[in-house]
Amino acid sequence: MYDLFPGLPAGTEMVILFFLLLALRVPVAFSLGLSAIYAMWQIGFGLELAGDLIATGITKFSLLAIPFFILAGTLMGSLGIAERMIRFFRVLIGATPGGMSVVGTTVCLFWGAVSGSGPASVAAIGPMIIKGMEEDGYPKAYAAGLVCTGAALSIVIPPSIGLVIYGVIAETSISHLFLAAILPGLFMGVMMLLTLPFAKPQSGRAAALEKLSPMPHADKPYGQRLWLSFKDSFWGLMTPVVILGGIYSGVFTPTEAALVATVYALLVGGLIYRTLTLDGLYNSLSNAAASSATVMLVVAYASLFGWVVTVEDLVGSYSGALLGLSGNEGVILLVIMLILLIAGMFMDAVTVMFICLPIFMPVVRELGWDPVWFGVLVMVNLAIGLITPPVGINLYVAANVTRLPIERVARGAMPFLLVCLIGLAVIGAFPQLSLGLLGPAN
Repeated sequence: MYDLFPGLPAGTEMVILFFLLLALRVPVAFSLGLSAIYAMWQIGFGLELAGDLIATGITKFSLLAIPFFILAGTLMGSLGIAERMIRFFRVLIGATPGGMSVVGTTVCLFWGAVSGSGPASVAAIGPMIIKGMEEDGYPKAYAAGLVCTGAALSIVIPPSIGLVIYGVIAETSISHLFLAAILPGLFMGVMMLLTLPFAKPQSGRAAALEKLSPMPHADKPYGQRLWLSFKDSFWGLMTPVVILGGIYSGVFTPTEAALVATVYALLVGGLIYRTLTLDGLYNSLSNAAASSATVMLVVAYASLFGWVVTVEDLVGSYSGALLGLSGNEGVILLVIMLILLIAGMFMDAVTVMFICLPIFMPVVRELGWDPVWFGVLVMVNLAIGLITPPVGINLYVAANVTRLPIERVARGAMPFLLVCLIGLAVIGAFPQLSLGLLGPAN
């Protein structure tokens, strides 16, 4: 039997082959699948087992939330719900210091409670926010960086696709994860506003906002404009209330909430705003199906990868090595966070979780860390990965939206990357920020 790396265990060979394939620019899902199948072949298991493992890996009820949350976010963008929300927040806080920068941050956080997907959020609300900020005098690269970062927090702000996947892998309550992520998500949004000194809007451009993007009822007093824009956007603003309220009141589970969000978007677009068309519905379904297929393909092949990790006891050996690094829990946590940050530079969040969490969770349990707090910390870390070169996917989506070179978008995101790292350190140092809403029982 041909051996690519003689003398090494099959599991270690699999990990090395995976990174080699990534370096050769093989798509992540296929890198996972090919390296896992090679390891299975080396171990001597029949490849007919692969189909059963893939089926077992993706037939989890909780994973149904992924395609429906993606579809709900896509519908919200295509049906004009996102545009109405942006218009409301522009009237509400657009005249405050920071102007459209504050509006963009607020909308991104709010949209996180609708979409749950970072790249999908960039595509849905990015063009409108970036256009408004540019008209308000902000550099285009800074605006793109803000949208990239705010959209990245979609995997932190509940309902989050990332938290759903973490809950499945770590066998942790998804409802508790959603509740624990609220305050850290808002805190990271506040941290984003610390970048305002890095942005220098051009003088004399503020008045251009109304000329280039005239707001409805611009000639009316502020209070009247605010009320009219609130009425226009009310049903969109109610989306997070319906989703999160239903989950925490026990009306439906987080998985069922994804379907509720989709139906709600269809009802609002079809019966209230009357923006739903057959062409629009087809495009939304098509885009959501493509995005969902990408995620689920990674989940499917990651199940093969995870099976080899378990059979070869990589979890035991690697987690044991982590625990042996130091007797100081802070040092171990710092090493885990560094591994996640580095992995996030090269892989998407779903792949990182499927590869790393089986190794990290035994360490979490051994050290007595709260898995809910650790889950929130992982999500913040992976959100940073979405804006970290060279493979921060939000950067590529924003570059496509703005037609800017990826290097300029990455430079525009640097101030946000810095403050996000500070925010990550604060959330890691103060677990009560994540666990405060769960009560003393947790």
